[in-house]
Amino acid sequence: MQKPDFDDIFMELAVNLAKRSHCIKAQVGAVLTKDTRIISIGYNGPPSGTHNCDIEFPVDGCERDSKGSCSLALHAEQNAILYAAKNGALIEGSTIYVTLSPCIACARIIYSMKISKVIFLNSYAEYKKIGKDEGVEFLRKFGVEVVRYVASDLV
Repeated sequence: MQKPDFDDIFMELAVNLAKRSHCIKAQVGAVLTKDTRIISIGYNGPPSGTHNCDIEFPVDGCERDSKGSCSLALHAEQNAILYAAKNGALIEGSTIYVTLSPCIACARIIYSMKISKVIFLNSYAEYKKIGKDEGVEFLRKFGVEVVRYVASDLV
């Protein structure tokens, strides 16, 4: 029996975590790893203990900010990184798997936390219908390895 690749395992987990999101507009999952071990997980949504958008705003979702994004939510990457940092995990040199490529704000956090690799499934630019993946470009410009996930034959 052929064993699944860790990229496939971690991205599949990120996809499943996205299903936990309470956002009615987009569901995004993230898995923060180091040396084939999971450091932290996250999905997009409002800060813990505040509210759930799908319950409080079931028709239109929460209010939008000036860029059209959820004004009340933390992104999946932010949730994974914040939880890891809160619990004292060593983040430097880690890899983050995310179902949507990082926006520019998340890219700045990823870079600042010295995460060395980002593997993403879908393009933020394509999702938002904008010209370029600013977050991906930023990370690559400053030496972070960023690759679009391609499933192996086992998935």
